[in-house]
Amino acid sequence: MQSARTFRSLLQSIVLAASCAAGTSFAQVNVNISLAPPAPQYELVPVVAPGYVWAPGYWTWHGDRYIWLRGRPIVQRSGYRWEPDRWENREGRYFRHAGQWERDAGYRVVKVKKEKKEKFKDKDDDDDHGRGKGRKHGKHD
Repeated sequence: MQSARTFRSLLQSIVLAASCAAGTSFAQVNVNISLAPPAPQYELVPVVAPGYVWAPGYWTWHGDRYIWLRGRPIVQRSGYRWEPDRWENREGRYFRHAGQWERDAGYRVVKVKKEKKEKFKDKDDDDDHGRGKGRKHGKHD
């Protein structure tokens, strides 16, 4: 009796977990918008810190209207370029393509040579490390 009850609760747990996983894995939101987005707004692009690029602002659909999302700096990816958000018109319906990184075909890796630090060299006994110019420590002329 106890083993049947344990088996039933285990089976219910498996079915519940499988239904949750199946429901979330196939979840997709499609919105058909027949109203064209407004023209992009002009944004002053600020100076971006090294290692960042500017992702321009874009119009997004919010419930029953478009709202403008301002541009922002994003971390740069070596060998890629940022393809900004855009809207596509397909037979009178508008679909938004989210911004994404795309491989830059013209990108070439540049190797930066590191400068070698000069090691301490005693050139012509001209150093003055407690010995005086050209003199041995403790000896005076």
